[in-house]
Amino acid sequence: MLEIQHLHKIYPNGTHALTDVSFTVNEGEFLVVIGLSGSGKSTLLRCINRLIEPSQGKVIWKGEDVTAASGAELRRFRRRIGMVFQQFNLVKRSSVMTNVLAGRLGYANPWTSLIGLWTPSDRQKAVKALERVGIADKAYARADALSGGQQQRVGIARALMQDPELILADEPVASLDPVLSHSILQHLERLNKEEKITVICSLHFLDLVHRYGTRVVALKDGVKVFEGLPQEIDRARFKEIYGEEAVEVRAGLASES
Repeated sequence: MLEIQHLHKIYPNGTHALTDVSFTVNEGEFLVVIGLSGSGKSTLLRCINRLIEPSQGKVIWKGEDVTAASGAELRRFRRRIGMVFQQFNLVKRSSVMTNVLAGRLGYANPWTSLIGLWTPSDRQKAVKALERVGIADKAYARADALSGGQQQRVGIARALMQDPELILADEPVASLDPVLSHSILQHLERLNKEEKITVICSLHFLDLVHRYGTRVVALKDGVKVFEGLPQEIDRARFKEIYGEEAVEVRAGLASES
């Protein structure tokens, strides 16, 4: 179980990105975090694995305080938390295989990995990760030769190299079209259901939330304004999360369809 306890994040410019956010995530959930751009979704996910340092509060994972960890202990936590990024975060000029192997850095000898000397077992593991996301044939292509959807699958394969118990997916389909969006989320859903990997995924669109999320946390201006099941987000809840203007736009789109 993951517990977020009274989390605050104040940036140096005074921006309150998160204010007293608390919720729990059960093992095996596909939790979706929703909200407008700037609502604090990315900050929240990055606070969980300490890519961003919280200003106050705690992140408790399986009874251990992630926010108090440092050095080797923090590295141990991060090994088991995979991260999938909105903009893929690949080394564009490197091969797909090299990018996927980077997910093994937390386990590898830092000196040999620095010069690209990976063990045969690590290379086999990378091939299997690429097979799981359906692009093993692209292993030795340059990352920047791939489509956006393929690059995001490389990002998922890289996360799998960590043998993660938890995957944080920060708006993983924001730059993809609807068909590719479903393809990427189906890969995450499969890992969630078949391999029991807990997923916390930030999304914008409610149709995706209803299709993939088992539970939802909504943020507005850094404050948690909703926690519950996807189907509980009715018109009133939608307005509370996204504002009156978004409700009117959504209603207009519905009338045109």
